[in-house]
Amino acid sequence: MKFKIIVLFFFICLKSFSQLPNGFVYVKDVIPDLEVELRYNTSNNFLGKRVDGYHANNLILTVQAANALKLVHEALQEQNLCLKVYDGYRPQQAVNHFVTWTRDLNDTINKHAFYPEVRKRYLFKAGYISSKSGHSRGSTVDLTIIDGNTGEALDMGSPYDFFGEESWVSYKNITEEQKANRQLLQKIMSTYGFRNYPKEWWHFTLRGEPFPNTFFDFPIK
Repeated sequence: MKFKIIVLFFFICLKSFSQLPNGFVYVKDVIPDLEVELRYNTSNNFLGKRVDGYHANNLILTVQAANALKLVHEALQEQNLCLKVYDGYRPQQAVNHFVTWTRDLNDTINKHAFYPEVRKRYLFKAGYISSKSGHSRGSTVDLTIIDGNTGEALDMGSPYDFFGEESWVSYKNITEEQKANRQLLQKIMSTYGFRNYPKEWWHFTLRGEPFPNTFFDFPIK
């Protein structure tokens, strides 16, 4: 009997520990077959290390953003395509980590891959890094489209999180196929209520987001 009580207490605590603030969901509960690779939970990002506040590969969004994303995903599946998400809700502590990182000018481990043409000292001034992020409001996603058969990402003309004009939606010096892939992503995200940030082909925010002025800081677990 004592053992059963301990087990029950453990599961109650576990549920409480993983509970999200009101208005947020784990997106896998809404879109079970969604491909998720939170880059800031890995070292494959511009810092070259896991970012503060990321403790698991669990995509979190507001309920409204998750439901809209589900519509995008289902529409793409009709074309044998799928979404792959690189980031969603981002704790403020992660944004603070970015800002702190910019001050260490000697830490440039992944410069060659993510900002080869930009000096690190100018990343903040150029707007690539900010002290506040729409991601922390919970209705912004970074994503791409993948082939439903192979799982390979469509060629968008630049890597995700690349700091440079190559990532601008309007960038001209890419192939016609790459332009078409970008426009496909732009069109389908817009159709289901997301607006794009023109300097990042992967970055979209839900129109009418539920927390437009609140920057959350609960960790991703």
